[in-house]
Amino acid sequence: MSVPDYMQCAEDHQTLLVVVQFVGVLKSDNFFKIYKRISSVSQVNVSNSQRALYIRYRHQYPVENNDWGDFQTHRKVVGLICVAECGLLNELSPILRKYEQNKEVYSSTLYDSRLFVFGLKEELQDQSRTDVAVYPSYEDCESLEKWVEDFVQSLFIVLESKRLDRTSEKSGEKIPLLYVPYEKKDFVGLDPDSRHYKKRCQGRMRKHVGDLSLQAGMLQDALVHYHMAVELLRAVNDFVWLGAALEGLCSASVIHHYPTGTGGKVGTRRTQNVVLSADAGKRHRPGAQEVLIDPGALSTSGINMDASTEIGRAKNCLSPDDIIEKYKEAISYYGKSKAAGVIELETCVKAVRVLAIQKRSMEASEFLQNVVYINLRQLSEEEKIQRYGVLSELYELIGFHRKSAFFKRVAAMQCVAPTIPEPGWKACYKLLLETLPGYSLSLDPKDFSKGAHRGWAAVQMRLLHELVYASRRMGNPALCVRHLSFLLQTMLDFLSDQGLSSMYLYYRGLSQLYYRRLSSL
Repeated sequence: MSVPDYMQCAEDHQTLLVVVQFVGVLKSDNFFKIYKRISSVSQVNVSNSQRALYIRYRHQYPVENNDWGDFQTHRKVVGLICVAECGLLNELSPILRKYEQNKEVYSSTLYDSRLFVFGLKEELQDQSRTDVAVYPSYEDCESLEKWVEDFVQSLFIVLESKRLDRTSEKSGEKIPLLYVPYEKKDFVGLDPDSRHYKKRCQGRMRKHVGDLSLQAGMLQDALVHYHMAVELLRAVNDFVWLGAALEGLCSASVIHHYPTGTGGKVGTRRTQNVVLSADAGKRHRPGAQEVLIDPGALSTSGINMDASTEIGRAKNCLSPDDIIEKYKEAISYYGKSKAAGVIELETCVKAVRVLAIQKRSMEASEFLQNVVYINLRQLSEEEKIQRYGVLSELYELIGFHRKSAFFKRVAAMQCVAPTIPEPGWKACYKLLLETLPGYSLSLDPKDFSKGAHRGWAAVQMRLLHELVYASRRMGNPALCVRHLSFLLQTMLDFLSDQGLSSMYLYYRGLSQLYYRRLSSL
């Protein structure tokens, strides 16, 4: 997996991933209008059940990330919604073909799919297609949200079927080995009848069932499966999958402790309907045995997937302090494999969001420092800008304003890197303006008084120089002169003789340029 999702948070582990795409020719405004309505259906209460299903929508998703769906089930695309525009009935056939092609891309993980067609006022001839909905216009589609809710209900049916299928493994049956793409070559020639191999299969499958249980709204069961997966995988030193089991355990515990979410999204997530024991946190003590179960529950030939016999005998939920410790442990295991670099990075980001809620800024900064040093593949300039921008937002989240300003300034410089064919000077200038509060700098001269300077003058002068240069490269000499005048007015006491001389020459050249431009009008 090569494309990190910097918006990941712990509660995403309980979501089902649905990709929304357009088919054929469609204006972006119309697509995002419908996308907004579709994505508003983010939580659906399951019929005849007290459980709730949470949906995460994406309009773009890398196919290679989908290959990690067995490793963490919230990464697999289980739903696909296509949006198309069609004026005549004979234009529908190519749209349907394209829709089928899009389904093929995610066929290995897809549970169900839907196609929404807008602009078609004729009756759809093929009434047998229950996966296609036709609307005369983008305004006349009141039933759209209801269609999406029904679609989510169909996803739940498949999810529950898969969960029950996995949990009904008999002790005599052979458990398949789950793996991620880079591991496939590592298992060639291994003895599938060895005790070590079987335990690896059991541990990975147990962790997988924990993921499915969490997505299906069964938080208590998920906690039990994760605990047992940790024990099994630790015994065979299956480090990367052990890290995933620990991360799953952290995610389930975060969902219990922080039902409103850690991602800083608008709105409030509803509390899980599955209620954990009120005194679970009191019973737990740091360093206690991770799983208190009957050893007979772990068979060499099977894993006794029925968690109901173990609930109550397993430690339910990690305490807030232990969540962070387990995150650290998971990250250390991910760090043992270069292929898990993206997973390691995303786990650090999730831990920072939790620590921000716990108001533990110093510990959060340690996780962010780890993010800086995680080596991924060769990133494009756009990806670097995104990475530095997210680091800036996270440092702002934990109250490290100057550090946040530093990374935003790095992102600004990345916008005009020499390797970019068309440097984005406007984006650079905008980002530089956003760094001003972090460096205790205001562009209002009234905020500066004699003998009461705040902040590092050398850094502030450097930033003002960058604003001057960026505004000039934007082709706005008036703005450039304004920033230069402000620099001289407020930073004169800190300028050296050489600095004053160079400023004078720069100011003179800029004034001449500005004068020539005015004369040409």
